[in-house]
Amino acid sequence: MRWPTRGCAVTANPRGAVLGLLALVVLLAPALAPYDPGRQFSGYEYAPPMRPHVVDARWGLRTPFAYPVRLVDRIERRYTEDRTRRVTSFADPEPWFLLGSDSFGRDILSRLAVGARLSLGVALLSTVLAMAIGAGVGAAAGYAGGWVDAALMRISDLVIVLPGIYVVLALRGALPLVLEDVEVFAALVAVLSLVGWPSVARGVRGIVVIEGRSEYAEAARALGAGFWRIVTRHLMPATRGFLLVQVTVLVPAFVMAEATLSFVGLGFLEPTPSWGAMLRDAGAVQVGRLRPVEDQSRQQQLALQPF
Repeated sequence: MRWPTRGCAVTANPRGAVLGLLALVVLLAPALAPYDPGRQFSGYEYAPPMRPHVVDARWGLRTPFAYPVRLVDRIERRYTEDRTRRVTSFADPEPWFLLGSDSFGRDILSRLAVGARLSLGVALLSTVLAMAIGAGVGAAAGYAGGWVDAALMRISDLVIVLPGIYVVLALRGALPLVLEDVEVFAALVAVLSLVGWPSVARGVRGIVVIEGRSEYAEAARALGAGFWRIVTRHLMPATRGFLLVQVTVLVPAFVMAEATLSFVGLGFLEPTPSWGAMLRDAGAVQVGRLRPVEDQSRQQQLALQPF
């Protein structure tokens, strides 16, 4: 006998596993970082990634290790491996940069792991708030109907027709530019949740309107069930599949939005590690800045050329 699946929770869904993994990364981010994200290693600016090895120069098997890098040209920032020594753990005096270092000699892997707590934390919390607001508004509009439905849906339409990224930039730009990290976190969550709820509300409203005409909903009304019981016990369970899909859509969209705001300087600022701030630092790197001698000689040559 095949049991009906309407209203049942979605099980064995890979989307839920991915979201659970993201939440686990947010919780364990400090433990995953090999170094303090703000620690600066002098003499290791723009160090390349140090590959792990299990076979040494004499073809002997060893526990994973890396060869330390040594700066051979400070102007070109060129490094070479020192194969006379080995780095076997992150507790060694010499650093082990699995993903390299940035312009201040900070470990990129550590900043990437700790930045995940901010970027994914903003995205997950914004998604939760957007889902709560959208589900509440959609359920109220679909069940009440009439002018309540029309008013709430016109508000959602107004938010939907506006370009999302411009709305986010405008809302964030209206706030003070310099804020504490906690204030930036709260501001980003508020802005993103206000932009993300209308799409959820419209989908939930459509499902509630259709399910509200079903026999079990009419039976609940005939038995005297109130608004809250009908919506929570009979109508909202039918929206679980739609809400789960919306979660998988909003989380990556909010991650990109946070990265965009931090990239343009409206999100987290230095030295706070976030994915958007790291992208801004990476985009600011220019070859001319790393080779000042070549850049200066090129400018002199251009200055000496006749007009």
